[in-house]
Amino acid sequence: MGFIKEFKEFAMRGNVMDMAVGVIIGGAFGKIVSSLVDDIIMPIVGKAVGNVDFTSLFINLSGDEKYDSLAAAKEAGASVFAYGQFIQNTVDFLIVAFCIFLMLKGINKLMNLKKKEEEAPAPEPEAPKGPTQEELLAEIRDLLKQK
Repeated sequence: MGFIKEFKEFAMRGNVMDMAVGVIIGGAFGKIVSSLVDDIIMPIVGKAVGNVDFTSLFINLSGDEKYDSLAAAKEAGASVFAYGQFIQNTVDFLIVAFCIFLMLKGINKLMNLKKKEEEAPAPEPEAPKGPTQEELLAEIRDLLKQK
């Protein structure tokens, strides 16, 4: 029974739960970024370079036979160097990395603001007011008179 209890304590720790949430959010975020790249950015880049669909770019390594598309070449069993998908994946990665960089930069900025607020020294309480110099001297005088 100790093993199950230990596992439960491990699984319910804050870091594990935060990581699980991060993985789930990351998966959803990845779909959003992939859609951004595939459906918005790459068509614009393709249009800018002459209506090119990067995912269909390839070089036929099988010989002189020409294929109209990457799918036709693969269907014929031709050996192809499909560099277009690599370009697509590289752009996808760069956009995801840039978005994560911006998110982490924002989170770090918020964390630093929070730390500064926590580290700001609390106003020091005023020292308890004691007798003034004159009062102390008067007490000393009175004590000396009594002796």
